[in-house]
Parts: sequence; C-alpha cells; structure tokens
Amino acid sequence: MADRKKNVAEVPISEQDQREILEMYSRIRLEKAKRVGPDGRAQPLPANLYSFLCQLLADLKDGKSVAILQSNAELTTVEAAKILSVSRQFLIGLLEQGQIPFHRVGTHRRMYARDVLAYKGRRDAARRKTLDDLTRAEFAEGLYGKVPPHDPDAR
Repeated sequence: MADRKKNVAEVPISEQDQREILEMYSRIRLEKAKRVGPDGRAQPLPANLYSFLCQLLADLKDGKSVAILQSNAELTTVEAAKILSVSRQFLIGLLEQGQIPFHRVGTHRRMYARDVLAYKGRRDAARRKTLDDLTRAEFAEGLYGKVPPHDPDAR
C-alpha cells in the first residue's frame, strides 16, 4: 500500500486567489450554477451539488481549510483522532468500547471515514441536546441571561 502518511501544511492563499474565491462565491449565490456539456448545452446542477459547492466556497471565502474524504477511505487512529479532536488514546478507548467500528490491518486499527464521521455527528448532536436542555432549564428557573453578582468579570 502506498505511504499513508499525509503531511498537512497550511497553504497560504494569495490575494488574487482570495478575490477569485469571493467573486465565485458571490456569483454562485446570485445565479443558479449550471453545468455546460461538450455540446454547449447548459443544465442546472442538482440541488445537493449546488448546496455543496456553495458551502465549499463559503468555507474557503472565510479562510477555512477544506478536506474532502471518500466515505470508504480508511483512516489511521492518528487521522481519526484529529478529525474528532481527541487524543489517540481516547479514540482507542472508543474503538474498544464499540463506539466506532474498526478493523485491523496486521496489528494496526483502521476505521472507515463514514464511521468516524457518523460517530462525530452523533456526539455533536448529543452535545447540542445537552446544551439546549441546560438552556431550557435555566430559562424555566428564570436564570437565563442573569450574571451572578459576585462574578468579577461581570460588567
């Protein structure tokens, strides 16, 4: 198998590229993007592809880095831990608990990107629900938006 090690380096975006990304983002938001075939006929893009392109350009416009993964891409524990923003050891614990499916290649654990991203989606949804529940409870008790009087950072 080819070398799986990926060197991720920040690539500076020139001002010219930034202007082109902004222009492309503005145009795609104003006009419905179309694909043009070799015969010159234009057809509208499918809605999900159009939405994907808009989000991709918006992220690039905002200076965010973008990575595109195939759902069946195999990830190492280091790569998966980076995606989840957890330590490699914590990830191994999740794998051993059965939270994320994995298989072995020799003695090494591998996960499919789709399984890591599915776990991330479930985890993030659970976190949002917890925060929503706390907000509702504070609101019900009349505490939402109040600053404790002894808070030295309160203004």
